[in-house]
Amino acid sequence: MKTIRVRGSDEEIPVGKILCLVRNYSKHAEEMQSEIPEHPVVFFKPATALIREGGDIIIPPISREVHHEVELVVAIAKEGKQIAESNAGEFILGYAVGLDMTLRDVQNEAKKKGLPWSVAKGFDTSAPVSEIIPASQVKSFPEMEMRCSVNGTLRQKIRAGSMVFSPEQIISYCSSLFTLERGDLIFTGTPEGVGKVQPGDTIEAELVNFTKINHRVMSALLT
Repeated sequence: MKTIRVRGSDEEIPVGKILCLVRNYSKHAEEMQSEIPEHPVVFFKPATALIREGGDIIIPPISREVHHEVELVVAIAKEGKQIAESNAGEFILGYAVGLDMTLRDVQNEAKKKGLPWSVAKGFDTSAPVSEIIPASQVKSFPEMEMRCSVNGTLRQKIRAGSMVFSPEQIISYCSSLFTLERGDLIFTGTPEGVGKVQPGDTIEAELVNFTKINHRVMSALLT
């Protein structure tokens, strides 16, 4: 079973499910030619999509256009259902930086045909995640900054305070539909600047002053 680890702890926490948001930054919604939603829009990645620091991102042979999407990830501390926004902070174990790797050509084709695009988002290695930074170590959530570089070139940079929906709003909404459990991860959406990567590229995602991850992009045909 896939697990996460909190900084300062040796506990391996099983990950049951990965919830992901779309269009949670206004400028990214614009670059994708989409409207900002009235409430969080959620999709799932299977837990098997998770890889930790240093793991290779394997591109399935069905795709020729893979995009990086850097995201702030919220880890859930305990089980909860119908969580009030005012109490949602109690359910945050901590934060991580993650990558929502996307088979963009596969996703776009599925959208054209009105089909689900789980394959484009949920393939193995599509969810690289760093160690979890305890919530108690984060003094100013809005000032937390995410960055994503490919081969040393900065492509994405944003502060968490630019989100349309806050972690508390997201947790409250998600828990109204799904029981949240310890170890669940919520990818909170990506900012503008998503772009294509190729086999052999190195992606660095960073939660500035907290944690970072490095991953090499590989073709499934080469493994």
